[in-house]
Amino acid sequence: MMSMPPTSASCAPDSTPDSSSPEPPALPGAVCAIHQPNLFPRLSTLAKLYAADRWIVLDDVQFARRDYQHRARLASLREPRARQWLSLSTHLPRGRPTLILEARLAEPHRCRRRVAELVRQHYGCSHHWHAVQEVLDPVLERFGTTDHTADITEASSLALLSSLGWRGEVLRSSALPARDGRSQRLADLAAATGSTVCLCGTGGMRYLEVEAFTEHRITVVPFRTPVVDPVWQFAREVSALWALASIGPSSLAEALRSVASAQQGAAEPHA
Repeated sequence: MMSMPPTSASCAPDSTPDSSSPEPPALPGAVCAIHQPNLFPRLSTLAKLYAADRWIVLDDVQFARRDYQHRARLASLREPRARQWLSLSTHLPRGRPTLILEARLAEPHRCRRRVAELVRQHYGCSHHWHAVQEVLDPVLERFGTTDHTADITEASSLALLSSLGWRGEVLRSSALPARDGRSQRLADLAAATGSTVCLCGTGGMRYLEVEAFTEHRITVVPFRTPVVDPVWQFAREVSALWALASIGPSSLAEALRSVASAQQGAAEPHA
């Protein structure tokens, strides 16, 4: 996969790749979120990306079939505890060591058809189906221009973010300099983009060595989502498509803005 220059969520997902070195970050001192591309990500993941000024797509780490890098858990519109996996049939050219950016769609046409059918099956009767369809359409179009699984999953995340008014920038880790070591690598990626704050989910906080970020004078802020509000009840379990179909883009964007605002107080960079 060719490297991508910094882009915006308002750009088309199939913008022309550029193999040159990444451009200087447009938002020095901004808040970043570093995360693998997920297929129609969970609301907890989407909220973290939404709260950031830039998303560093972690695309050059090992592909994990048990993660969300090629699949999404769709919840029934009226019975959210009833779920079904939506998976992209994916081929790993190098077996288990295959990186996310190397993974290929095994059956692109069948995958496209399944995405279209299952999303409509779950949310076609929603009063907000038009909003869901506006997210779905660019993802379906992307199948016609790529056989990379990560391109599809990244497009699905960007389509959701764009539908909710996010206008941040997107960079890929494969185009940025970073040293080895789990925490050191993430810290280097944040530093390479000029970020001074890095949002970290509950999973990442369990292993992250904050000292690696302190070396770059970057503040690590634990990112948490509400648990009481009904729309957040399943935020860590199912795709954000359920929330979009349930309450619509305006209400969902308001909920995400509220969470993002709550993070701002904690996101004070080092002096």
